[in-house]
Amino acid sequence: MSWSPLHRPAYIAGQPVDTGKSLEVRYPYDGSLTGTAAIIGREHLEAAIRAALAPTNQALSRYERSCILRKAAALLTARREEFARLITRETGLCLRETRYETTRTSDVLDFAAMEALRDDGQVYSCDISPMGKSRRIITTRYPVNLVAAITPFNHPLNQVAHKLAPAIAAGAPVILKPSERTPLTALTLAELLYEAGLPGWMLSMFIGALDEVIQPMIEDPRTEVVTFTGSVEIGKSIARSAGYKKLCLELGGNSPLIVLADADLELAARLACEGSFRNSGQRCTAVKRILVVPEVLEAFTKKFVELAKTYHVGDPEQEQTIVGTVISEDSAKLLERRVHDAVAMGARVLLGGRRNGALLEPTILTDVPREAEVVAEESFGPLAPIIAIKDLDDAIAYYNSGRFGLSSAIVTNDLAAAMKAAKELKTGTTNINEVPGYRLEHTPFGGVRDSGLGIKEGVTEAMKFFSHTKTFSFPW
Repeated sequence: MSWSPLHRPAYIAGQPVDTGKSLEVRYPYDGSLTGTAAIIGREHLEAAIRAALAPTNQALSRYERSCILRKAAALLTARREEFARLITRETGLCLRETRYETTRTSDVLDFAAMEALRDDGQVYSCDISPMGKSRRIITTRYPVNLVAAITPFNHPLNQVAHKLAPAIAAGAPVILKPSERTPLTALTLAELLYEAGLPGWMLSMFIGALDEVIQPMIEDPRTEVVTFTGSVEIGKSIARSAGYKKLCLELGGNSPLIVLADADLELAARLACEGSFRNSGQRCTAVKRILVVPEVLEAFTKKFVELAKTYHVGDPEQEQTIVGTVISEDSAKLLERRVHDAVAMGARVLLGGRRNGALLEPTILTDVPREAEVVAEESFGPLAPIIAIKDLDDAIAYYNSGRFGLSSAIVTNDLAAAMKAAKELKTGTTNINEVPGYRLEHTPFGGVRDSGLGIKEGVTEAMKFFSHTKTFSFPW
């Protein structure tokens, strides 16, 4: 299928802005031009902030916010294939993945539309204490003045929606900077939201230089909230520079899949494949280490390798492709180097390991030393290192000794073992007999330690984060 390069302007308070400066976005699979996006300057950032805070802005009712989100969900459904193919051209992810991402994004919009209608207040009776009075305390929520959001490349539609939809549902205006690697999808979503009726002052979206636009956006005291999804290093830099404001940092992960002796090995092999290779392994919740007890190590490994052989790697725009590229050739080279380093330390490659440009084969390694970089750091690609563990206690101690704490999974039919893992793994999520990343778009999601500050995303928690609680009381 031929592709005509796109151009997207920046959007400042709903108005398209072309500055004469633009960024090229290229298809990771073959380097062809996917499109260009306008680059803004400091004056445009200032205009966006002023527009969001203008005293003449008319706040939307709950019903109006819900209607906008529902209409946006309907528009996305009608344009699902268009968005999927654009995501593929920006990221190199296969169509199987990008179509799935559009359905997840529809859920985000639909859930936010529902939550926008939900009463967010509580009522407390004051006569429940000997010191109480005949009064009632009531809480309500009101939106923050302005949200500054920064999103990553690996889910260029869904991650943007996870910032925007809860903010819209809460009534909070947003200025958003998408990844420079994938701005076209995000800017196209902005156009869709305006078409759905979102007032311009509630959303500005743009890319720009770090010193001229991004850092000032983070540091500006008029932004009450900074929400960021991306690398640990950048997240910690934001924490140091943002100043006195609310921060939500959703950072990296190094998720284990723990396979115990009583596990259903067919299920374990499927979860290992889906967890390691979906989205080309570029998920913060992807399976990055497969921890297997000795009793089933050989049998599990055989089933895993055989199933992984069916995961066709190749042209992301071909229907039969299951694993496309990673985001760039440099990223693929880093992953390839980590595989080679692990082999030099004694690991063995059981499947894959070859690279062609940004295309890296699904790769299974065994006998991986725990200190190897491929497992000590987050390896953002389709790599599946297998590590033998003594038992569940060993797996828990090994995971908890690391610096990440985002998600985890265990394959077992032993309820006591499942509960032990859920209680003792120092991580935001533990899933039993499912991949580490399983969730719904409105449920709480987030990590601890170097995976984040413990602030949760997901529509319901994000709406709370994008608002303040007001308490008042009266005689009753």
